[in-house]
Amino acid sequence: MTPRRVLFLLGAGIIIVAFAIWLSSRRHLERATSAGDLVLPGLENTLNSVTEARLTKGDQTHTTLKKGASDWVVAERDYPADSGKVRKFLLDLGALNVVEEKTRNPANYPQLGVEDTTSPKATGTRVAVVTPAKVYEIIVGKPSSAKSGFVRVPSNEQALLAAPSLSVDADPKHWLDQTLLDIPQDRMKAVEEKPSEGPAFTASREKKEQTDFTVSNIPKGRELTSPVAADSMAGGLGGLTLDDVRKAGGAGDTKVSHALFRTFDGLEVDIAGRKDGSHDLISITAHSTAKETADEAQKLTTRFQGWEFEIPSYKYDTLFTSLDSLLKPVEKPKKEDKAEKPAKGKTGKSTDTKGNKKGDADTTAK
Repeated sequence: MTPRRVLFLLGAGIIIVAFAIWLSSRRHLERATSAGDLVLPGLENTLNSVTEARLTKGDQTHTTLKKGASDWVVAERDYPADSGKVRKFLLDLGALNVVEEKTRNPANYPQLGVEDTTSPKATGTRVAVVTPAKVYEIIVGKPSSAKSGFVRVPSNEQALLAAPSLSVDADPKHWLDQTLLDIPQDRMKAVEEKPSEGPAFTASREKKEQTDFTVSNIPKGRELTSPVAADSMAGGLGGLTLDDVRKAGGAGDTKVSHALFRTFDGLEVDIAGRKDGSHDLISITAHSTAKETADEAQKLTTRFQGWEFEIPSYKYDTLFTSLDSLLKPVEKPKKEDKAEKPAKGKTGKSTDTKGNKKGDADTTAK
């Protein structure tokens, strides 16, 4: 091998090594995307310092989750968030790891749902997690399976398949703490129904051992559909949840129903309900007539005062049951059979047994 050829090969080798180093450094600057690498390195160790999380879609639907002194708040509603759900979401983001690289071509992003969310047609959700030192951002696209989904860091062209699969929703109401009340039926002594339309009535029992509730004000001649007809109404405060929330104090509505729930231990919960289009809304007021439930009533008042809650329609109908719905339908009177009319001749005159007209028979006799 001639010295010239050796120099040529040496130069070529140096160029190849330099190119490899440059390519490696460029990949490092963008992001290391080997399988198992964290998609958002550094976030996992700073989760306790996160102060805010923002979720935004292309159609401008957005949620801002802010960490308060003791819990998380949905800023768009100024109402407590489901802190367990928020915590799980942040933990999943911190643990998000690369399964494999996908496309770097922006034209293919929509197939994965990782295109920029500046477009109203974008299907992905942009997430920004704020810490004192850094803001971590990611676009969460379509799921690939129950365990993984497509994502992209906005500053990087590389789309990724990553795990675990993230559950994101930019609608504020889906991040609310949905728990309202969970007062079991076995505590209930009476429910006083005062509907906006129709008669008022009470479902009550004297002792806890009495399994079924007695209904007052039943019209004469009517009866309950069954002995347990009012039981579901008395259990209406068990597992009561919200769909959405708004500040109270809107335009007055004269069509307001009330259901006053009284427990054996002195707690009184007044549920006021009204309909606003397709929304079933309630407000909650609590009182106590006994020392043992005074604290409970005060906590409920502090929590619910000034708020109006949208609840599922089936729950609304249970809370504000009408008296008529508890009673058997009114039976319609049977129509009496009409008496058979005597046969008539063509002239309308009655005939004798021989078929002669009575008038003619009289003439013949004469």
